[in-house]
Amino acid sequence: MADLPAAPRINPSILAADFVNMQRDLAKIASADFAHVDVMDNHFVPNLTFGPQMVERIQATSPIPLDVHLMITDPDRWAPGYAELGAASVTFHLEAASDPVALARRLRSIGARAGVAVKPGTPADGLYDILDEFDQILVMTVEPGFGGQGFMGETMPKLRGLADEAKRRGSSVWLQVDGGIADSTIEIAAAAGADTFVAGSAVYGADDVEAAVTRLRELARAASLES
Repeated sequence: MADLPAAPRINPSILAADFVNMQRDLAKIASADFAHVDVMDNHFVPNLTFGPQMVERIQATSPIPLDVHLMITDPDRWAPGYAELGAASVTFHLEAASDPVALARRLRSIGARAGVAVKPGTPADGLYDILDEFDQILVMTVEPGFGGQGFMGETMPKLRGLADEAKRRGSSVWLQVDGGIADSTIEIAAAAGADTFVAGSAVYGADDVEAAVTRLRELARAASLES
């Protein structure tokens, strides 16, 4: 996609939006970089959210590109369909994919940015040699499945390792964090190397959604400059 937003990027999770007023709540995050869409299948994680038809309608309504996070089994089969719907970025879980590199290449061939996610307990060093096969690596800072969980600081060494390796290799891969991101934690993640941040309740729970997006972006920028 052309004119990619510069870091730090704030991607509000619409899992925290009002599902009955989705178009209204999408409009509230027009100043953000991407709308983060959590697709859960009640198999890979114990929760059920959006499917292709809903994502297609969100895609048609959203004022900003979609960052789709697939928490589903068999993403090798299903992920390309979300790219074909027009999602700007499609992230699948390393733990669920049978051939992550082939899937990433398939997503890119359709025109989407290809992302891979790792759960808190999944090591990321196996991704070092294939960093450039992906446009984004998502380090989960909570266990995937539900919004509103507390930030897991113990995932930061993994994030730092990815950031150091990306710098060493000259990789342009984006490093995203998702889970418990708020005013009190975004600086920690930015200092550890994250440049893309998913925030749900910290954005949609604020009295002024646009101001919350701006504040998170400023906090992340300041922390990344100091690190």
